[in-house]
Amino acid sequence: MQGLMMNRPLKISDIITYAAEAYPSAEIVSVRSEGDIHRTNYLDISKRMAQLAHGLISIGVKPGDRIATLAWNGYRHLELYYAISGIGAVCHTINPRLSSDQLTYIINHAEDLLLFVDLTFVPILEAVKDRLPLEMKIIILTDKKHMPKTSLKTMCYEELLKDKPQKINWPDFNEDTAASLCYTSGTTGEPKGTLYSHRSTVLHAMMLAISLPDALKEGKKILPVVPLFHVNAWGLPYAAPLTGAGLVFPGPKLDGDSLFNLMETEKVYSAWGVPTVWLNLLQTISKKQRPPVGFGDVVIGGASAPRAMIEDFEQLNINVCHAWGMTEMSPVGTQGNIPYKLKDISLQDKLDIKAKHGRRLFGVELKIVNDQGTILAHNGISQGDLYVRGHAITAGYFNNAEATREAFDTDGWFSTGDIATIDCDGFLTIVDRSKDLIKSGGEWISSLDIENIAISHPDIANCTAIAAPHPKWGERPILIVIPTNGITPDKSSIQNLLSKHFAKWQIPDDIIFTEILPLTATGKVSKLTLRNMYKNHFLIKDTK
Repeated sequence: MQGLMMNRPLKISDIITYAAEAYPSAEIVSVRSEGDIHRTNYLDISKRMAQLAHGLISIGVKPGDRIATLAWNGYRHLELYYAISGIGAVCHTINPRLSSDQLTYIINHAEDLLLFVDLTFVPILEAVKDRLPLEMKIIILTDKKHMPKTSLKTMCYEELLKDKPQKINWPDFNEDTAASLCYTSGTTGEPKGTLYSHRSTVLHAMMLAISLPDALKEGKKILPVVPLFHVNAWGLPYAAPLTGAGLVFPGPKLDGDSLFNLMETEKVYSAWGVPTVWLNLLQTISKKQRPPVGFGDVVIGGASAPRAMIEDFEQLNINVCHAWGMTEMSPVGTQGNIPYKLKDISLQDKLDIKAKHGRRLFGVELKIVNDQGTILAHNGISQGDLYVRGHAITAGYFNNAEATREAFDTDGWFSTGDIATIDCDGFLTIVDRSKDLIKSGGEWISSLDIENIAISHPDIANCTAIAAPHPKWGERPILIVIPTNGITPDKSSIQNLLSKHFAKWQIPDDIIFTEILPLTATGKVSKLTLRNMYKNHFLIKDTK
């Protein structure tokens, strides 16, 4: 027997329609590429989204067409999110930090019809214009006054909206209709596309709203440092309007000083981003000897947050939510807020929990299995390959049958590529990426464990641990360090710190100092690049 309830499709356009009615004055602040600050709200931006939707239809965009964006975090980018998917087309966000080969690969693989580009990124397209689809139109995200001189054939964004109606009856369609397309960063092969649906996107926004009620709340302002071009800014463009939270978009200025000043001026309560961003902000906070006024919550994801970083924020009375997820998961899968029953524990006990990667969101299921595929106990000790399934998790890669076949087990669970444990309270701990584990003499060493201890050294600003081939042990760990303020610490002091937490055979055989660490397109340290750089490190030393 089925229930007697209406069956209305879940659609992304319903989120902005709701926000415009329920939270019309909630503010959206943007640092623009033109150099100024722009202010709007959910009511006014909904009108521009309608104008953009009419503009897209007027130039021939049809349901299912892929429409690309190459842009910073800002109100125009947000307008594209809703207008494109609202008419049944697919919003394909492109990471400008990708290599030219990867960038042109995904544009051609997605068969993008239009590409909307921020002023900053016009030179990127000029450099690859001969490798772009001939029929693709390029629209620059600015007004007529600021249109640049370029060799590209372009249109002006504001002219596309000009004189268009500010109201639209958003069309109905099946909730499984494709809404947006995000590609992985392609660190191990060609980028792979995850094609999100309206249903999965709306459900993911609701899952975030349930799991992060303190940050996602009417009257609060959130700063998405995580880019709109990176996995839909972790769902914030959808979850914030759904809950009435305001948005403060930083545009191209992501250094510590710029973020500090913007957060203080706009009274930002919560900020979301990867650890490398927060290292810069913490340096500014240290210089000023205080956090931005009103800053009370930070969500850290994209890579494991070092315990020392979590402690720095918590000692400033800034709540840390350590989250985990993947492009293929929409992307947030867990959140690390402290359970209510443990709210009065000591700081050190709190740090023990927050250094883990959080509990699953509703709608996300987790399992860990051994090499034989046997499900392991959630006891915080047993570690194995992590698999996921749920309402907002991919069922396959866009136009890539081979990658799809390799990504799932026989029961349809998605393989994350992580090695993990899950404790009896449901807290996930990522031991390491399977490809980043160090196997020395047949025993496993976690690169994350080494990094989390090493970064607590006062003279280490950032670090990463990698495996280097070794003629005797197969692999041995190397620790690569960026010193604090350019002052090179004594290697023995770092070794002594590590020796308090690790057995002798687990401690890195060498410590290398550097001024920079290579980053992936998503802001993570590129261990693949470093492994290639140091693949002969021990081999060369042993032949001398």
